[in-house]
Amino acid sequence: MEKRRLIIIDSNALLHRAFHALPPLTNKSGQETGAVYGYLLTMFKAINDLKPDYIVACFDTKMPTFRHEMFKDYKAQRPATPSGIISQIPITKEVLEAFGIPVFAKEGVEADDLIATICVKTVEQNKDLEVYILSGDLDNLQLVNNNIKVYTLGKGIKDTVIYDTGKVIERFGVSPEQMVDFKALTGDPSDNIPGVEGIGKKTAAEIIQKYGSIENLYGELSTDTAVLKPKVKEMLKQNKESAIMSRELSQMKKDVEIDFKIENCKFGNFDQNKVEQVFLKLDFSSLINRLSQIKN
Repeated sequence: MEKRRLIIIDSNALLHRAFHALPPLTNKSGQETGAVYGYLLTMFKAINDLKPDYIVACFDTKMPTFRHEMFKDYKAQRPATPSGIISQIPITKEVLEAFGIPVFAKEGVEADDLIATICVKTVEQNKDLEVYILSGDLDNLQLVNNNIKVYTLGKGIKDTVIYDTGKVIERFGVSPEQMVDFKALTGDPSDNIPGVEGIGKKTAAEIIQKYGSIENLYGELSTDTAVLKPKVKEMLKQNKESAIMSRELSQMKKDVEIDFKIENCKFGNFDQNKVEQVFLKLDFSSLINRLSQIKN
């Protein structure tokens, strides 16, 4: 018997990826719609590939988070979100509402933390459910386990990759639960997380393979029992505070207060006429023909 499946959509990441991957697209009224179109293409592909029983979508908000309080330069290097993406967020939510897909967003909380919390709550409510995180980036790999996978984009909108535990280890050389320790050393330029200066991905993976975690690593460094190249050892000692902070910045919160119930995320029995009306307004007539493929 096949397991039931939940798809969690990392909406902002997916919209950003679609916006930059596709040529500009507007409807008859001049509203930019390309990011929404790419978002839907990926969502439709995921639905066809995974045959989910449940879908939920998570969004970021504009408010700073606890990470900004911890590190004022968190994401500081990022250029402002293009107005073309911002204007398409309400449209995306309108489309999701037409499909009956619940939307979660909370001031001061990142979508990643909502996703992590929903993963935990899903397992609490139904241990036999498979969870697939649909995203445009790899920030969620730390959540991967036997029941949770990341379904992400490859080179284009239609090229997708599924990360399970084996795929994470193959790509990064560490297990999913060690990804936060890995990022503590390498940092994450996309989020301006500093890590340890001079430590690259290969060295970080070797260190984590050897010591298992940042805690174990610095425990051995404190007693001078760590067997590492002198230069590496010195960089790690000099950047201890940065490494520990980077780990905290990378760690997703799994206890956000939200009212999540898996039964509210049942997918497939949507009002097709309602969806068609939204698609016609957006000039997505080509997608209307595909609705029958994803409707229960």
